[in-house]
Amino acid sequence: MRFTKMHGIGNDYIFINCFEEIVPDPERLALVMSRSHFGVSSDGLVLIEQSSSADFGMRMFNADGSEAEMCGNAARCIGKYVYERGLTDKTHISLETKAGIRLLDLSVQNGKVERIRVDMGTPELDPKKIPVDLPGEVVLQHRMQMLGQEWSITCVNMGNPHCVIFVNDPEILDLETLGPMFENHPMFPRRTNVEFVRVIRRDILQMRVWERGTGETLACGTGASAAIVAAVLSGFSDRTAQIKLAGGNLELCWNADDNHVYLAGPASYVFDGEWLEPIY
Repeated sequence: MRFTKMHGIGNDYIFINCFEEIVPDPERLALVMSRSHFGVSSDGLVLIEQSSSADFGMRMFNADGSEAEMCGNAARCIGKYVYERGLTDKTHISLETKAGIRLLDLSVQNGKVERIRVDMGTPELDPKKIPVDLPGEVVLQHRMQMLGQEWSITCVNMGNPHCVIFVNDPEILDLETLGPMFENHPMFPRRTNVEFVRVIRRDILQMRVWERGTGETLACGTGASAAIVAAVLSGFSDRTAQIKLAGGNLELCWNADDNHVYLAGPASYVFDGEWLEPIY
């Protein structure tokens, strides 16, 4: 089975072209292929599929085999893949995901996709739809106790659930301890992604992310989208900002006119390979 490894500012995935390959058990394959030392090593597995309602379809599986609804970095990688591998000549592409249709705008120079802008859709703030088991119409700077410390959380769904926490310095946090505790807290019935965000300026944020089903990653597109929404709602940032992550920078805009969040950044190839173990 042929595959391609790609990354969006360090958020790396194994991509399988399902126009050519058949993947009967993607949950197991994601678990096996994503492993370090024994597999390819990645943050998860992404299937590029046919779609009856969009130009292409995407299914994304975390490193633990669980299926996620949406991934902004993987979506950008798909935009680069389908254009440069000749699956389309469009520079405006619709992509079907578990979170709905997402639109990609490709910036192409000399036949290469240099930058991809993704319409990440509208943020969902209703606690019941995020979901988070808290009362009210929005979870904004809600105070909770964890490990003897008080944290203020803001919850947003950007196709998948996010818990955004503003801190003085995300670099000093012990995410290996904090991440799983927030991810698996009983208030999150479908678990949650967790973003620890520092406000540098109103137009620059710094973020570390703990992804549901994977752990700490170098970047997260839906997490960056949730962070800009939480920052604007909290009065910490403008609607357009750069978000600095361990793997690089993303440009975010929460558009006031249509209420959509737009994410822009690069995508990169790592290598093509052939998986030799049985996949059945």
